[in-house]
Amino acid sequence: MKSAQGPALKLGTRRSKLAMAQSGLVADEVRRLTGRPVELVEITTYGDTSREHLAQIGGTGVFVNALRDALASGEIDFAVHSLKDLPTTQPEGFTLAAVPTRADARDVLVGRDGLGFEELALAAAPGVARIGTGSPRRMAQLNAWARALGVEVETVPIRGNIDTRIGFVRSGELDAVVLASAGMQRIGRLDEATELISPDSVLPAPGQGALAVECAASNAHLAAQLAELDDPYTRAAVTAERTLLAALEAGCSAPVGALADLLVEGQVVTEMRLRGVVGTTDGSTLVQLSTTGPVPASADDATVPERMGRELADEMLAKGAAGLMGERAL
Repeated sequence: MKSAQGPALKLGTRRSKLAMAQSGLVADEVRRLTGRPVELVEITTYGDTSREHLAQIGGTGVFVNALRDALASGEIDFAVHSLKDLPTTQPEGFTLAAVPTRADARDVLVGRDGLGFEELALAAAPGVARIGTGSPRRMAQLNAWARALGVEVETVPIRGNIDTRIGFVRSGELDAVVLASAGMQRIGRLDEATELISPDSVLPAPGQGALAVECAASNAHLAAQLAELDDPYTRAAVTAERTLLAALEAGCSAPVGALADLLVEGQVVTEMRLRGVVGTTDGSTLVQLSTTGPVPASADDATVPERMGRELADEMLAKGAAGLMGERAL
């Protein structure tokens, strides 16, 4: 750790328990790298105050814009976002300085009586298990999963923090809720999950499990320091996923899942695989495809993951994906 020097850096974060926890992790690393104190500045975003479901308010930027306003005004020096909340177009004046090593990208299920999804879905028949989620992406894939089992589930739109969502299960109002594994892990509650959901069943949101560390483009010195937190494999993966999302012209609340992962033989990383899915929220129709490509030679080379994302999007659109997403983000 470097010796302390200079004034405190101000890190902008949303106020939620999860946002504070993940910003705290980044703050610890920045203190270690720079030797400077880091002060967390709590920012309230539109997404935090609105009671509407994300699909209704559009999702894109609702958790991000207030933090960027604080950056632009100089109220904060840098911000930490959940990367899946970022719009796919990086605006002028801001730099995505670092994408740290990604946490588990998978979704988890918190079910009643310690049950997993298939157990709940089958046990409820001829009734219907009630599964809470605010995500059209999850709704589409959970309903498709149930259809493959020959049963139905009811996906119930919910909002709220992790405590609120798990509370629906504890109270008996819902049979289960679906959450992000990374968020559960970061607040120390992963042991409450009753199933880690395989991406073969439910692909996560583009960028899920990753954090974005952003600062003003004019602050080149700080950007260079923050860049030491960057993980090139994570950046390549989320670049492929977010390029797919952008090429589909879909917002972050659209029923789109994507995951790029590394294929390893022995101890050698050989290829990157990108999987994508688009579906109707009732699960009746899914377009699910994948592609593979070489691993980028350096963190600065976005050519390969961007090409993979665009090409896979083109294939999915050719298979009818545009008609499954509702209103597209133009």
